[in-house]
Amino acid sequence: MSKQEYTITVYTENQIGLLNRIAIIFSRRKINVDSLNTSPTEVESVHRFTIVINETEDVVRKLCRQIEKQVDVLKAFYNTEDEIVWQEMALYKVPTDEIAEKVKVERLLREYGARAVTIRKDYTIFETTGHREETDRLVEFLEPYGLIEFVRSARVAVIKASSGFHEKLKQYEHAAPGDELIENEFLDKQDEVFTM
Repeated sequence: MSKQEYTITVYTENQIGLLNRIAIIFSRRKINVDSLNTSPTEVESVHRFTIVINETEDVVRKLCRQIEKQVDVLKAFYNTEDEIVWQEMALYKVPTDEIAEKVKVERLLREYGARAVTIRKDYTIFETTGHREETDRLVEFLEPYGLIEFVRSARVAVIKASSGFHEKLKQYEHAAPGDELIENEFLDKQDEVFTM
C-alpha cells in the first residue's frame, strides 16, 4: 500500500484535554500531522477536528479506530481528497509602496481571487482562499515584491457524500449492537499490537 493524503474528520464533545489525547495517538505512531483544525459543528456541543496526514489507508483506518476509543469522541471518518470539498485561507503581507508602484493590483485580485483586507502606509494585507497549490502560486508571485509575511490556515472540509453529521448521529444512537462489536474487539487487539 502506498501513502496518500487523507483527511480525518473527528466529531467530539467539547472537553478539555481531548486535543492532547488525540495528538498523543499520532505522536506515539510517529505520524506527522500536515494540518489540524478544530471548530464547532451544526450540532450544539459537538466539535469537529479536521486532520490532514499522508499515510497508507491501513494506518489511517487503525488511527480512526484508536481515536474512537477516546471517551469524548463520537465518531471518526477518513476520506481521500476526491471525497471531500475543502479549502484553506491565506494572508499575505507586502510593502504598500512596492505593490502600488509595480503591480496592477486589480489584475492581482482578479487572477488570484485575492482581496485586500488591510491597507496601511507601510504594508498591505491580501487574503485568498483555495487549495494549497493556489495559495502557493500567489506566494511565488508576491515574493519579488518584498513579501513580508505569509500565513495559511488549516484545512476546512465537508464530506461530499454525507447527509450531515446530525443525521448520522441519530443513526448511531438508534443502531442496535451487532456483529460489529465483536469485530471491534478483534481489531482492538490488532491496534494494541500496532501501538507497540
